Amino acid sequence: MNKIKIVDLKKRFDGGRWISNGLNLEIPAGSSICIIGQSGEGKSVLLKQIIGLIPSDSGSIFVDGVDTVPLTGKARRENFKKFGYVFQFAALLDSLTVFENIGIIDLETGVDQAVVRERVKEKLSMVNLTEDSIDKYPSELSGGMRKRVGLARTLMGHPEVLLYDEPTTGLDPITTRVVHELMFEVHHKLKCTSIVISHDIEMFKFVDQVALLYQGRIVSIVDAKTIWESEDPYIYQFIRGLAAGPIQQEIIDNKNKM
Repeated sequence: MNKIKIVDLKKRFDGGRWISNGLNLEIPAGSSICIIGQSGEGKSVLLKQIIGLIPSDSGSIFVDGVDTVPLTGKARRENFKKFGYVFQFAALLDSLTVFENIGIIDLETGVDQAVVRERVKEKLSMVNLTEDSIDKYPSELSGGMRKRVGLARTLMGHPEVLLYDEPTTGLDPITTRVVHELMFEVHHKLKCTSIVISHDIEMFKFVDQVALLYQGRIVSIVDAKTIWESEDPYIYQFIRGLAAGPIQQEIIDNKNKM
C-alpha cells in the first residue's frame, strides 16, 4: 500500500521554469526514500508541496488514498497533522529553551507545563539527548544537538510521515553519521514513512530507495542497497559526480525527444 502517490504534479513560480513538471512518485507506507538531485532542481519545493506548505499548480498528491491538493479548511489541517517536517538548520528559536522549543505548541494551547515537560523528556530520550539539556538555549548546543532538538520537536506531533530537508548540512562526518543512525532508529521505532532530501551519499545506507529528481521529474528510482551497481545513466553520473560528457549529453538528447 502506498502512503503517498504523486501523479503528474506541476509547479512553477511567476511564469518561470517548471519546478515540478509532470512529476510522478509512489512511496510505500513504512518505507524510507532519499530524493537526490542537483542544487536548484526543486527538491525542497517538492517536500513543501507534499506537506501542503506550497500549493501545486496541477496534479495530485494522494495521502492514504485521498488527493490532498484540493483540500481546504479542516480537512487540510487534519492532513497536515500526519506530517512532521525537520528543517535544514533545525529552525530553533534562540530566545527559547530546549523545553520551550520542543513543547511550543502544547504550551501555546494551554497544556499544563508539568505534562508538557514529561512529554518533552520522552522525546529527548527518543533522540538520545539527556534531561540536563532541557533548560539550555540553542546557543549552548552543538550543531548535532540542535538537529536532535529539531527532530524531537517534530516528534511531539506523532507524525505518520517524516520529511527531512538536508538534515546533515553543516555537520562534521562523525556527527553526520550519528544523525543518520538516529533517523534510521526513529524511522523503525515509529514505523513511519520517511522522505529525505540530501546530497550526502552516506544517507543511502539508511534508506530503502533513492530517487533522482531531474528537470522537474523523478527520472530514476533504485534500491539503495544496490545503487552503486546501478547502470542507470542518471544515477551513475550523479552519484559519481561526473561532469558533463557522453552520459549527460545522452540524457539531454533523450529529454529533447520526449
